[in-house]
Amino acid sequence: MGSYRFILSGGGTGGHIYPAIAIANELKVRYPDAEFLFVGAKDRMEMEKVPQAGYKIEGLWISGLQRKLTLKNLMFPFKVISSLIKAANIVRNFKPHAVVGTGGFASGPLLKVASGKGVPCVLQEQNSYAGITNKLLANKVAKICVAYDGMEKFFPKDKIVKTGNPVRGDLVSLTSNKVEALSFFGLQPGKTTLLVLGGSLGARRVNKLIEQELSFFKAQGIQIVWQSGKLYYEEYKKYDCENIKVVAFLNRMDLAYMAADVIISRAGAGSVSELCIVGKPVIFIPSPNVAEDHQTKNAKALVEKDAAIMIKETELDDKFEPAFSNLLSSDSLGEKLGANIKKLALPNATKEIVNEIEKLLA
Repeated sequence: MGSYRFILSGGGTGGHIYPAIAIANELKVRYPDAEFLFVGAKDRMEMEKVPQAGYKIEGLWISGLQRKLTLKNLMFPFKVISSLIKAANIVRNFKPHAVVGTGGFASGPLLKVASGKGVPCVLQEQNSYAGITNKLLANKVAKICVAYDGMEKFFPKDKIVKTGNPVRGDLVSLTSNKVEALSFFGLQPGKTTLLVLGGSLGARRVNKLIEQELSFFKAQGIQIVWQSGKLYYEEYKKYDCENIKVVAFLNRMDLAYMAADVIISRAGAGSVSELCIVGKPVIFIPSPNVAEDHQTKNAKALVEKDAAIMIKETELDDKFEPAFSNLLSSDSLGEKLGANIKKLALPNATKEIVNEIEKLLA
């Protein structure tokens, strides 16, 4: 057999792109001679992120339907037809041995065409509530790798494999120690450290909350690593001082997690999977602005297992201070949340997803 060829498709957000890159990297370790091609949506972030990771990418002219009647919606049928034609050309020319879809609009046309041509296809669904593209493709693919229990309400039961979500390699083996982590951020040992995560772009409501609560944190003797996101860094960098480290982006997530005693985070699928591996007490503030309210559903799946606290954006003013104070004053609550979230960790997800892909390689 000559070298294998793999197509990976997913995008629109880091939550779809990052798992696709992680899967490609693992396939490359096992098949150093393999050829890889990514397929994304023309004007989305994958067109930049995938080449940065060292892979070729082709863009389809595709986007989602808007909720109201717009010119974009009128273009939608033409985009679908254009994408199906281009996807058919890509599959015909590249001749993949397997295709992997990690969600996002571009994976729809590509996997529809590939499965129709008899190419084995694998879906990876990161969320506890399946995305629309993956639901539409479920009957056409060979295997569906998921991260949560109860996914048979969206997908055929016999195709589901619970693998978890791919996470960064440096998190699976957190080796740095706390003293080293604190000194990296210029913080003091012996003080409670809060880590605030709003995603790479940042989260407006989370940033507003932290700004609002700075005197409350100060009164509690808390020091903070505050990842404001690049959209908001200019607005919040003025708060950077001895006890508050404001950063646009965290290049050393392993050290940030190691330094933290308590974490405040959005509840995107990738973040949730990472936080399970980290095993620290977390307060989730889900973004209400994502498709099908995925983040609230992801956070609820953990709250139901006594593995995290969730506060909705609309309830922050009333509930945040009591919940945070309660967590600080009760060692047993923090320990219970940390232990329970760690039980949900699936650190070998990438390897297990690639095992499933290998089974389909004839």
